[in-house]
Amino acid sequence: MVTGDADHFPLTTREGWHRFTDAEPAESKLLPGSDLDLLGDADRMAYDHARADYHSRLIVVATPTIKQVYGTGRRLILLNRHQISARRGLIVTGAAGTGKTTAVTQLGRNHELLLRHRLGHQAAAGRMPVVYVTVPPAATPKMLASEFARFAGVPVHSRQNQADITNAVCDVLARLRADLVLVDEIHNLNHGTPAGEDLSDHLKYFTEHLPATFIYAGIDVERCGVFTGTRGRQLAGRCELICTGAFPYRDEWAQLIAALEATLRLHRHEPGTLPAQAKYLHQRTGGMIGSLTHLIRGAAIRAILGGQEALTRALLDTVRIDHAAESATRRSSSTR
Repeated sequence: MVTGDADHFPLTTREGWHRFTDAEPAESKLLPGSDLDLLGDADRMAYDHARADYHSRLIVVATPTIKQVYGTGRRLILLNRHQISARRGLIVTGAAGTGKTTAVTQLGRNHELLLRHRLGHQAAAGRMPVVYVTVPPAATPKMLASEFARFAGVPVHSRQNQADITNAVCDVLARLRADLVLVDEIHNLNHGTPAGEDLSDHLKYFTEHLPATFIYAGIDVERCGVFTGTRGRQLAGRCELICTGAFPYRDEWAQLIAALEATLRLHRHEPGTLPAQAKYLHQRTGGMIGSLTHLIRGAAIRAILGGQEALTRALLDTVRIDHAAESATRRSSSTR
């Protein structure tokens, strides 16, 4: 879930999704050295703050996973356009930090932008082409219906039952011509439990009453009960599967690092420094794109605040990242 300042909204609300879709790519230009020297203390602080803010934003790189999810998603949307029932879907699964949410939300964003380009912004304004919800932990059907309602802007009252909420949501989303539904955190849906079966039945109701393509994302869904039982087998029979994982230590890893390095806005950083540290960065992050972007962005902010203005091996060593990656690094070091 994406949150920001007080005037921002979670991505699971229509307001938050609009901001995400409308956001222009982050930009930050480096001042020439002669202009930098002319800045007073207040202006230099503001300049550095703007660059740190730039690096705090996730820079999306067109990874193989993003390209595969986009290509598959676009194909399924077109295939499903005239389907009355049994529409095909997609499940994106893998370990945490492998870019699943980024891939499906980029698909949704691009789908909405393409619609605006095709229809014109004014004509597209009356539609809600994309819905993004997450499955809450230990969710009930009413909780899931409320997630859909929140995104659709449908008021929910405590006295309403699950069927009332669901019917209201389906009516609104059908009128607004939603044709792509993104359901994240699908690993919270376990067909091996009675509660999971009820939730699955409820989600299936949405798929049958909304003329939309459903794209799911979750952690290791093949091992968490999503495909078990009759309902799970039915889901497996209607969905394609894309598995995400760690980047192997090959050319595509170095290419990813080079693409991320090109986004840096540091005054003394030498291009090629990070690709030269590709093996070290793979050991630090285990090849996980989430860990890599966190490390590079965090190190860039530290380089700005500390005045180093370059990402060196020594500086990268000082930046802590997620526990999973740090633990893997310690285990790898102990076996050498």
